[in-house]
Amino acid sequence: MREKVTKTEAEWREQLSPKQYQVIRKKGTERPFTGEYNDSKTAGTYVCAGCGAELFSSDHKFDSGTGWPSYYQPIGDDAVAIDEDHGFGMARTEALCATCDGHLGHVFPDGPAPTGLRYCINSLSLKLIERS
Repeated sequence: MREKVTKTEAEWREQLSPKQYQVIRKKGTERPFTGEYNDSKTAGTYVCAGCGAELFSSDHKFDSGTGWPSYYQPIGDDAVAIDEDHGFGMARTEALCATCDGHLGHVFPDGPAPTGLRYCINSLSLKLIERS
């Protein structure tokens, strides 16, 4: 089990850019096709922009055509937490960093094999550590 990272809202505001804070801490979203990692083909590990926890591997990234970076599975079973999201009059499955509870995006059941899942993630929630 991962050790939780907790910070005050003031600490989060100091660490994150205003746009990152809006997405990661206030459950916002970036506009489709605007995120830094949407079209990225760079090999590496995507970590949480809030706490640095490993979340996704570039090996599990695919082009979903939705405008957000998409992955068919997290890097490990304990990397991403799932919660119900009933915002905007919809029932969706929210993806959260399991380490700091930062909002990542949502999970949908329309992804490729082997999982059939699409983790639709905001680039602002991620940082890519390139493979050397």
